[in-house]
Amino acid sequence: MSFKSIAIDGPAGAGKSTLARKLAEKLGYIYVDTGAIYRTVALKVLWEKADPADPAQVVPLLEGLEIHMGYEDGVQKMYLEGEDVSGAIRRHKVSGAASQVSAIPEVRSFLLEFQRRLARESSVVMDGRDIGTVVLPDADVKIFLTAAPEARARRRLLELEQRGEAADYEAILHDIRERDYQDEHRPIAPLKQAADALLLDTTDLDLGQSMSCLLSLVKEKIGP
Repeated sequence: MSFKSIAIDGPAGAGKSTLARKLAEKLGYIYVDTGAIYRTVALKVLWEKADPADPAQVVPLLEGLEIHMGYEDGVQKMYLEGEDVSGAIRRHKVSGAASQVSAIPEVRSFLLEFQRRLARESSVVMDGRDIGTVVLPDADVKIFLTAAPEARARRRLLELEQRGEAADYEAILHDIRERDYQDEHRPIAPLKQAADALLLDTTDLDLGQSMSCLLSLVKEKIGP
């Protein structure tokens, strides 16, 4: 059987996870949120009270690290040392730590084969920062999904408020810009649009419009 792979890259808060998940549902593919995998590593680092920006503290934690990905009613679940941490990894503090640990070469190498194996075993929609450039350079479809920082901050604010979490727009906007800079300037696998990736800017689009555009781009490449 020949499996298909769709790579969706873009900055934090661009809606990659939501759109990739919906796309996978429509196509009958497996959805792989690679950001969740890095967040799980970051959560382990925080559990151990280590500095997520210090390779000397992070790398030793990779040995024997138990990370497992599962699916429940089609929803991706992340498990750390046997515990379902799917909710815990979405906390604001974990987001910043995930960006820091993802800049460590040993962490990226540790998770690279994990991600590629998923694509070898199933048709996937995989989203992240370097899927089309590093993880799946031969993906059948590559999309670079982005939006203005201000739009991403507003969406993140709404998401946090809906969860009942206190949030401040200016603080979120600052964090998003800071994370963009970190992701774009890290020495290994920086965030960038692959040369053969299709650009989708959702700044002025709602969820339905974004999904319609994404589906059209994918169908142009792989057919209905």
